[in-house]
Amino acid sequence: MKPNLKMQRRTFVKWLSALPLLTRVGIQQAFGTGWAEVAKDSTDNIYTRLGVKPVINGRGTWTYLSATLELPEVKAAQEAASLHYVNIFDLQHAVGKRLAELTGAESGMITSGAAGAIASGTAGCIAGADPKFVWQLPDTTGLKHEVVMVGGRSPFDSAIRLAGGKLVIADSAEQLQNAITSNTAMIYTTSLPSQLAKEIAIAKSRRVPIFMDAADGIPPVENLRLFAKMGCDLYTVSGGKGLCGPQSTGVLLGRKDLIEAALANTNPWEGAVCRAMKVGKEEIMGCLAAVEAILRVDMTVLTNEWTGRVERIATLVGTVPGVHTEIFTPTTENQYPTLTVLWDQEAWGYKTADCAKQLLDGIPSIAVLTNDNPSDVLIRIPHGPAKLPDAEDKLQIISMTLKPGEDIIVGKRLRQLLTVARTKGV
Repeated sequence: MKPNLKMQRRTFVKWLSALPLLTRVGIQQAFGTGWAEVAKDSTDNIYTRLGVKPVINGRGTWTYLSATLELPEVKAAQEAASLHYVNIFDLQHAVGKRLAELTGAESGMITSGAAGAIASGTAGCIAGADPKFVWQLPDTTGLKHEVVMVGGRSPFDSAIRLAGGKLVIADSAEQLQNAITSNTAMIYTTSLPSQLAKEIAIAKSRRVPIFMDAADGIPPVENLRLFAKMGCDLYTVSGGKGLCGPQSTGVLLGRKDLIEAALANTNPWEGAVCRAMKVGKEEIMGCLAAVEAILRVDMTVLTNEWTGRVERIATLVGTVPGVHTEIFTPTTENQYPTLTVLWDQEAWGYKTADCAKQLLDGIPSIAVLTNDNPSDVLIRIPHGPAKLPDAEDKLQIISMTLKPGEDIIVGKRLRQLLTVARTKGV
């Protein structure tokens, strides 16, 4: 009896704290405030007219879900850029100077996503800016072409291989020293700063450029400057994730000579191995605008806004007995306030995958984060991994990609599904 009384007391407290929010939801439903607009926009928009269903994105900045929404400054810059013709060679050099002013790196360029930055940077480290070698790639005969990957392979190492890089695996900084040979063209890493510092020291001592892949490293915004201060020869961040720029862009920063080499191996140079990785004047100016805008943002205010969204969802679903919630911010990558929702899946006969599918199939469609990855080619390989390695089976909601007001929609729908599931499972 005592545990039941304790549980009832907790449930009462949760309901009491959720009462203002539940009242707000009830009023909105009763008077149609906001809900009619959301419903109409979910069924009648530029995508539904093509038969494509847009989603409320509570999963985060995944590329297959179109990553993020652009900042107003980005849209304005792209519109202004579209009104004129411009020499792309001149534009990239001018943008490189501006990026240097903003970040402290020697130079920079806008690429076709962070993967494009990896490919262009790799090609630059292998071929340099010599037209003979630029034309030769991906044939690396007579060229240094080994790329040491610290920590093992990743789904993105194809960007290295397509430029002609041969992968050499070093599981740790300790193994890095022995992995470097006279044929090493570049070191690739995604390590945290404490480990990265050791790797940079080794790279400097062996005079091999080190490339830091921080594609999902914004926020914190300080990372735009941190890796230059640490001495990375090249580093990249995605333009279409935390920067809220065009999804098709990335930012490559670093040593001026290596940026020049990367530029020589990519669009608009005809014959360059990365020619296919084109970014237009609109994307270039839009991404630059994103960098300028994010460096002006008060991240404390923005983080509080993101936190408020997942707190409201937690308040709504927390009224379902047996549901537990936790809000945290990852300390490695994708550093956005994140809500974890847990329940007894075995007792209820209701898996996270079941819940995620119902959310996605509903109207409006809602995407949440589970341990699946629909865009990972590895899961398409026979006998390949069925899910992400060591991924715990839980449902999470990322606040950053939710638009204002969508938190209430997500919380309300998730609360409905969990209530039904619990009732059936009891």
